[in-house]
Amino acid sequence: MGRRKTQRKNSPTVDSDDDSSVSSSSTMRSDRMSVVGIEDFHFDKDTLLDQALDALYEKRGSTREKALASIVENLGNNLQYQFVEKKFATLLHQCLNCIKKGSSKEISLASHVIGLLALTVGEGDNAREILSESIPSISQALKSGSESSKISLLECLAIITFVGGNDIEEIERSLQLMWQVVIPKLGQNVFPHAFSLVVAVRQSAAIITAMVSSWSFVLTTMDGLKLNSKDWQESISFLSSLLDKDDRAVRIAAGEALALIFEIGILEKFSAETKGSTDGSTLEGSKPREWFIHIQGLKGKILNQVKNLSMEAGGKGSAKKDLNSQRNTFRDILEFFEYGYCPETSMKIGGDLLQTSTWTQLIQLNFVKHFLGGGFVKHMQENEFLHDVFGFTPKKKFPLDSEHRISTAEKRMFKSPNSIVNKARTQHLNKQRMLVEGRNIGHYAVNVGE
Repeated sequence: MGRRKTQRKNSPTVDSDDDSSVSSSSTMRSDRMSVVGIEDFHFDKDTLLDQALDALYEKRGSTREKALASIVENLGNNLQYQFVEKKFATLLHQCLNCIKKGSSKEISLASHVIGLLALTVGEGDNAREILSESIPSISQALKSGSESSKISLLECLAIITFVGGNDIEEIERSLQLMWQVVIPKLGQNVFPHAFSLVVAVRQSAAIITAMVSSWSFVLTTMDGLKLNSKDWQESISFLSSLLDKDDRAVRIAAGEALALIFEIGILEKFSAETKGSTDGSTLEGSKPREWFIHIQGLKGKILNQVKNLSMEAGGKGSAKKDLNSQRNTFRDILEFFEYGYCPETSMKIGGDLLQTSTWTQLIQLNFVKHFLGGGFVKHMQENEFLHDVFGFTPKKKFPLDSEHRISTAEKRMFKSPNSIVNKARTQHLNKQRMLVEGRNIGHYAVNVGE
């Protein structure tokens, strides 16, 4: 994958919403959970995951849904490397079975598990296996699933392609599947065509937003697909048409996708090829000057759309937060189109700063943060794959002899009076007490006998 990293200037710091989840607790010291120990704690968590994995074999759909939800929580909030290493293939194929035969909720949960599995294993043979094994099931489920399941499947497809996609054919296949969700008549082309735009309008705003965001996220891994200028021209035309839609989320996703395309330099690349043409024709057979004029006209149209959206007045019933988000996004896009300046962001992860200075990085960050939800901070602190993606090196805050910090759910499970850990500790202490009392009784009996 082509990770594009750049140096950035100083910028304001924005604290992550999840920053409090990584603050130190003064009440949880490195007593190794007393008798049981951290080793047994990890064992207990693995046991819970094993039980959830076993539950995926159950016939009752509600049982599988609960198991998948448990796995999502564990893989999302913790880096379960040992469990994943041992049960990687079993978990993958059980999730794929859930996608094939499960309810809409089950499909959504299983898709999320597969995405988390890919982020946990990182680049390598396992990630490539996840991608190759998942494509048939995801492709089939995208044709008939509900809106919520399609959104989850699109996000899963984006994640597993981002992690496991190594060659152009694999990535193009995923991009094609994404477009076909919005434009079913797309055929074998990776990009939309003008005759299909009417079909796309009938799709829900949520699905269009998810598709465009997922497509953009995968596109960030590449410096440019090996496609001809006509394909790019039509994709840009399609995204431009989305800027006129009523839904703000659709407009923002399309605007960011266009900014990414311009940042990658696709149009400049084809303009250079056109100017360098010696036989008077482009790859599609059209006249170079005619194509160049058309592209410049399209760029002018997009620039006007972006200007209007950056200044849009609030309409009746429009949420102020959404309106401000749109204005800010399109002001950034406008500044990029006019002056070449990319938005710079800085997010606090614990005591460290995660910074972005390109549209590529910003789109990657927003997508991963959305996908991981509450587990984003934990993964950013400990997930080496994400460290490589974002060029982020957190400080080592938790050495081996430091405290072991657990989530609220784990506190209830392992630290409460009725928890597994405390019950085991109580049993151990009772056993030790009985042994001591037994020895005392024996000693007293001997003394009496003497």
